[in-house]
Amino acid sequence: MTFVPSGYYNPDKPMEGRITDIGPRYYADFLPPVIKKNKGKWLYHEILEPGVLMHKAESGDEVYTVRCGSPRLLSVETIREICDIADKHCDGYVRFTTRNNIEFMVDSKDKLEALKEDLTSRKHPGGSYKFPIGGTGAGLTNIVHTQGWIHCHTPATDASATVKVVMDELFEEFQKMELPAKLRISMACCLNMCGAVHCSDIAILGYHRKPPIIDHEWLDNLCEIPLAVAACPTGAIRPTKTKITTESGEEKEVKTVAIKQERCMFCGNCYTMCPSLPLADKEGDGLVIMAGGKISNRISQPKFSKVVVAFIPNEPPRWPTLAKVMRKLVETYAKHARKYERFGDWAERIGWERFFELCELEFTHHLIDDFRDPAYYTWRQTTQFKF
Repeated sequence: MTFVPSGYYNPDKPMEGRITDIGPRYYADFLPPVIKKNKGKWLYHEILEPGVLMHKAESGDEVYTVRCGSPRLLSVETIREICDIADKHCDGYVRFTTRNNIEFMVDSKDKLEALKEDLTSRKHPGGSYKFPIGGTGAGLTNIVHTQGWIHCHTPATDASATVKVVMDELFEEFQKMELPAKLRISMACCLNMCGAVHCSDIAILGYHRKPPIIDHEWLDNLCEIPLAVAACPTGAIRPTKTKITTESGEEKEVKTVAIKQERCMFCGNCYTMCPSLPLADKEGDGLVIMAGGKISNRISQPKFSKVVVAFIPNEPPRWPTLAKVMRKLVETYAKHARKYERFGDWAERIGWERFFELCELEFTHHLIDDFRDPAYYTWRQTTQFKF
């Protein structure tokens, strides 16, 4: 293990003064002084207004947090601006939530107003907020999402653009707290689901509908065939030989692979190992909408999301069909759900058949859930306590 001794090395105390280059620094090094001082001694917290929280400690100390939305994939300029705001108002401290919100914390109400004014004054040239305040309580918070076309090699859709469209459509719900309960939307751009789409109130999932294209001519030159075969989690790929015609008109036999299409689940693992098995397809790729999931044990047990829209085509740059469906889902939920009722709890109370009617969604055979493993109904899958 690599280490740099500080000053001198004492063999009797080998960890003394040790500075390691392995792993992150201890998290407490980054806590604001007021947070470190009162750790484990908080009395309560309350939401003063959308995007503004106050935590009260036993000592009487108060921490005011302003939560802002962020685009998640941040430019260097944006990060520097975030650091400048933290230096100006928060003694250099800033944090990000698990849903990519930015939280600026101050230790007095006097500093709070100046911080809010500074954040709301910062806008893009087009007039939109750089750091919109909101995302707390019974409202919509930032969308957690994956990489999309900008960074990932197996996406069926784009993450940044679809999330931008949805948040533009539902922006007022981010800045208000007028929904029945909190609403969590997630986005993953392929079935590998780097986003939390399996357990979110509403989720957007990029979906491939066609198996990989096989470039027989180059496959054996670019790929290790055993790796491509081993990479498939469903055993859909096998080695084979085939005859191809070269540009010169010559026919020759090459080593390649064959894909059993009924086994392929379009995950893209093979393309990860072999660039001669591209998966992206203009007509075959698109979006699936899932709904009803949650992680919380509150009121009801955690739930998995269910597919409610089998396919929406990719329509860049503004994805109008996606925006329309998401607006309808959220408006219907806000109108018909009871107070404190999460999206999935509402759908289960009224019945999924009624849910499809209210949301004006078409039910097809693609949406039937046929997963009935014994663990589905015998294992205790929650820590929820019942009297």
